[in-house]
Amino acid sequence: MCRGERVNRHDPEGAIAEAARKYSNWGRWGEDDVLGTLNFLDEAKRREGAALVRRGVSFSLSQSFDMNGPQKGWRRRTNPVHTMLDTGTDAAVGNQGFPHGIGGADDVIAMPLQCSTQWDGLGHIFDHGKAWNGRAAEKVVTSDGDLVTGIEHMAPYVAGRGVLLDAGRVIGDRGGTSRSSAAESGGELPDGFALAEEHLTATATAHGVTVGRGDIVLVRTGHLARARRDGWGDYAGGPAPGLSFTSAGWLHGTEIAAIATDTWGFEVRPNEFEGAFQPLHQVVIPNMGLLIGEMWDLDALAADCAADGVYEFWLTAAPLPITGAVGSPVNPIAVK
Repeated sequence: MCRGERVNRHDPEGAIAEAARKYSNWGRWGEDDVLGTLNFLDEAKRREGAALVRRGVSFSLSQSFDMNGPQKGWRRRTNPVHTMLDTGTDAAVGNQGFPHGIGGADDVIAMPLQCSTQWDGLGHIFDHGKAWNGRAAEKVVTSDGDLVTGIEHMAPYVAGRGVLLDAGRVIGDRGGTSRSSAAESGGELPDGFALAEEHLTATATAHGVTVGRGDIVLVRTGHLARARRDGWGDYAGGPAPGLSFTSAGWLHGTEIAAIATDTWGFEVRPNEFEGAFQPLHQVVIPNMGLLIGEMWDLDALAADCAADGVYEFWLTAAPLPITGAVGSPVNPIAVK
């Protein structure tokens, strides 16, 4: 870790408990709340975001959904399997059973909901058997799905002011990335680089943007650019730059609505504690109610922002309203 707040590497349990207590939003929006920090993204914030559309240029922030993805089967996560049900070949030989020469194609896809660009729903992570807002995990998510905070509840609301923090471009060299590779990719942070509050605020300052209530924040580390250049390797679940555990206070204090990164796991990997697994998730999802996105493709947007110096935009990123899901694929669209 760098300057600023430190963690006791030998006490993840204590650090998680303290952060959960300090940054909890339980009860903030009532005992029946199912939106968490999306409550910060109100109508006024959406009007502010819509007013940022000036040039009309748009960017898809999604990776591809195909067999060439990063997944390797961890916890049965596989890449999408796309199968054709009807094809042009079927139509050409006339075996589809339609009248007057009409033919068609149809297809199906089978995939884990979190195998590519996606949102983590509020039912995705628990803290000592507690789900978002202090509910008992076993009563929230069952074999029938998330009965309370299913991601379908968020589908109408994830649209507003997006802010890009291109940490790879701003602090990539300082993080130890070679100048040649950083220049090729638009800037990269090395694996294991923990983005603390000081890095996030320094990046925002360099971009001339503020981050605050109701914003959807996108953090580019350059990890996806490196995977595209060098091969997937351990992109899924392996070492990566990402948010420091100590950034929990910033995530809470800024009152952002959501945050997404270009990495598999959002937080720095290896995690900053010995014997820990995704401790920041354990704080921010079940306790803070924060909407987290992972595996977003931010490179084209980042290049455009670097060219015109504008790092804020209209962003729409609705999850699929899959009833009871604890995560969802998404094709985020940024419009400048």
